[in-house]
Amino acid sequence: MKLLAIDTSGPVAGCAVMVDGRVTRLTAMDCGLTHSETIMPAVDEALAASGLTCRDIDCFVAVAGPGSFTGVRLGVCAVKGLAHAVGKPCARISSLETLSMNYYGFDGLCCPILDARRGQVYCAAYEMVDGLPREVIPPDARALTDFLEMLPTDRRLAFVGDGVPVHGDRVRDMLGTRAVLAPVNLMHLRADAACALAAAHPEDWMPPHRLTPIYLRAPQAERERRAGRDHTRSLKRQKEEERQR
Repeated sequence: MKLLAIDTSGPVAGCAVMVDGRVTRLTAMDCGLTHSETIMPAVDEALAASGLTCRDIDCFVAVAGPGSFTGVRLGVCAVKGLAHAVGKPCARISSLETLSMNYYGFDGLCCPILDARRGQVYCAAYEMVDGLPREVIPPDARALTDFLEMLPTDRRLAFVGDGVPVHGDRVRDMLGTRAVLAPVNLMHLRADAACALAAAHPEDWMPPHRLTPIYLRAPQAERERRAGRDHTRSLKRQKEEERQR
């Protein structure tokens, strides 16, 4: 089984090639260039280093979010395009579930947190069962405090993701020594973990046209449009009430 994974959902872009359970190439990039500049050259390099072409890949894996809306769309579109061009299936993998693989073997819960801004994090909690993450708290966009209050009080809790440098102090203040904050080498998503998750669930592979991003809340532009429409409706109601007086 040959898989190619692409991740542009967060600040560190990555790609990986896995052949029959062996990682033949893993690339992570946080070099100041945009993901649109780096990801396709990295894919070409990964395939060449593995002695493969796109036609050799059995499944193209997209880390489909949550994360940066622009980044998520970029990665999903890249995977859809590559898979469609060679008539191969895609796998849709959650960034939060993939991050939880960074703490494989941890005896508590892994709690990925991604900075969603506006006072929220994209978050979930997983425990490892037979080498794969099992969902304990489902993914959502929540206030950090709300998420921390949902976590069990009798388990060690490992926090991973780009929300750690932003919210790590608050996590420690609320949870004390139960909280384990990921060091820099375990903080960010690894594309080879997305390959492993896709390989474990081939029943979930799909044709390219069915591949969609994983959004836990509407994009900012859409939220602003809704807010504008709501404000306009409110003004119209006020004017109508004034006319009826």
